Amino acid sequence: MAIQKGVKTVAGNRKAFHDYFIEDRYEAGIALSGTEVKSIRAGKVNLKDSFCQVKNGELFVYAMHISPYEKGNIFNRDPMRDRKLLMHKREILKLQAKIQQDGYALIPLSLYLKDSKVKVEIGLAKGKKLYDKRASAADRSAKREIDRAMKTQGHY
Repeated sequence: MAIQKGVKTVAGNRKAFHDYFIEDRYEAGIALSGTEVKSIRAGKVNLKDSFCQVKNGELFVYAMHISPYEKGNIFNRDPMRDRKLLMHKREILKLQAKIQQDGYALIPLSLYLKDSKVKVEIGLAKGKKLYDKRASAADRSAKREIDRAMKTQGHY
């Protein structure tokens, strides 16, 4: 089987951008079973409400739902199991130091295939307050109105 080149996004976590300010982004591999990879390739994954934590010097992702593979029978794993993320030790220690600061969390932003390997994009995030969410919604609305006005006047 030929190895595919390029990046194909399988799933994204749009809720993360609504609830958090993304300070920094990292790429990590993920330890999966064979049926989980087949299910991911079919697009049966949900990142909503998932998060990452460092435990015993290793990075894990929690609450990521990968649906059981239809033809996987006994080889299917628990869809909500904790999965180990693969990063260099020094990167994990650096992230752990940042997480221990006030208000930071590690949130999976997207799951994608890169050269036929499954990768997770992790964001170092700081939680938004309710007034921040309102401000970003107002900014989006204002930008939409400006674009609409420009388009009707023929500037685009």
